[in-house]
Formats: sequence, structure tokens, C-alpha cells
Amino acid sequence: MTEQYPHLIFHEMTSPVGQRITNILKFLFPVPKRDARRVVTFSNTDDFVSFRQHSWRKGDTGAVELNELGPRFEMRPYCIVLGTLDNASSSETEWALRSYINRKRRILTDDRE
Repeated sequence: MTEQYPHLIFHEMTSPVGQRITNILKFLFPVPKRDARRVVTFSNTDDFVSFRQHSWRKGDTGAVELNELGPRFEMRPYCIVLGTLDNASSSETEWALRSYINRKRRILTDDRE
């Protein structure tokens, strides 16, 4: 696997909670160099965030060719806690998933679009 810092793509994270999760994930990665060939994608589908990792190169015809590097996984946000892991017991919960509430509304995407 390449050691380059990846470019990040966030897809369908338009609600305030989605934007907050985007900020949290964005600051986990260092700033990539301009010529980096590695891409990490966080894509929201039905409030599950899919993680994919690719490298790309230009083929003989000039078309972009993607190569999936792996691993891939799905995650569902559970809660956002303010503060650090050192003080997790005394930290304030900024947002928590209330799974017992029946609702059709999406959490990570604005339905207005």
C-alpha cells in the first residue's frame, strides 16, 4: 500500500450532523501533496458511511484508471462526544443516535435537495 497522504472525498453529507462528521474525519488525515495518487472516499447511503480507498493513474489512452486498495468498511455514526478520549467519562455528548425514535428523515443528508 502506498504511503502517500490521500485526497479525501465526502459524498452526501449535507446536514449539520453530516458536516460535523465530515470535519471530524477530515482532521484525522494530514494534508496531501498536490501530486498524490491516493484517494479515500467517505460516501453516505441511508445513514451508513462507506469507506473506500483507491489509487489512480492515467492509462495509455489518457483515461483515469482506479485501483481499489482496500480495506473497505461501512460505519454508522453512533454519537459525537466533545473533548478528548482522556476525559471521555466527564465529556459532554454533542449528538447521539436515538434508534428508538421512528422517523423517515435522514440524519446525514438534507432532504431539501
